[in-house]
Amino acid sequence: MTEEFKQNVNRFQRVPCIIDDGLKLAESIAILRYLSAKGKIPEYLYPKYFLEQARVDEFLEWQHITLRITCSIYFRSIWLDPLLTGVRPSNEKIEKLKNLMEANLDIIENIWLQKTDFLTGQRLTVADIFAACEIEQTRLADYDVRIKYPKIKAWLKRVRAGCNPHYDNAHTYIYKISGTAPNAKL
Repeated sequence: MTEEFKQNVNRFQRVPCIIDDGLKLAESIAILRYLSAKGKIPEYLYPKYFLEQARVDEFLEWQHITLRITCSIYFRSIWLDPLLTGVRPSNEKIEKLKNLMEANLDIIENIWLQKTDFLTGQRLTVADIFAACEIEQTRLADYDVRIKYPKIKAWLKRVRAGCNPHYDNAHTYIYKISGTAPNAKL
């Protein structure tokens, strides 16, 4: 939150952001598309063929204002805010946030994963990685999606397998704090 960061790195003072060949760029999806155009993202993760890319983009646009928002607000309200303030939300607020989040998890379970192994087809893409990270953070707020959603549970296993060892490395803190290792019995 320093003025130096604002002036020299990201005018919005947020992460993620990159500086590449003098270009300062913020926002994860913009960074993804930029790096893909430069050939830095494997084509299987972000397809160049416009029909396959359109499906990935469709999910990324959908998740940004649905799954991402509801999972993040749930996580922040149930885990992060109480950690910072010492104030726990009311049971009514917890239930409301859970219902909003589950409405989007229902869409993942019943629409996005209805006929495919991954969100946009039969192969792992960045859409799966973005969504898995949003969903995984809810474990810190004592919500384990694997209990209620069998398709999401199986999909998370596939995403993890396709991304490891990086997936487990990125989620080490979540596994440790939540006590919900990926292979834990439910």
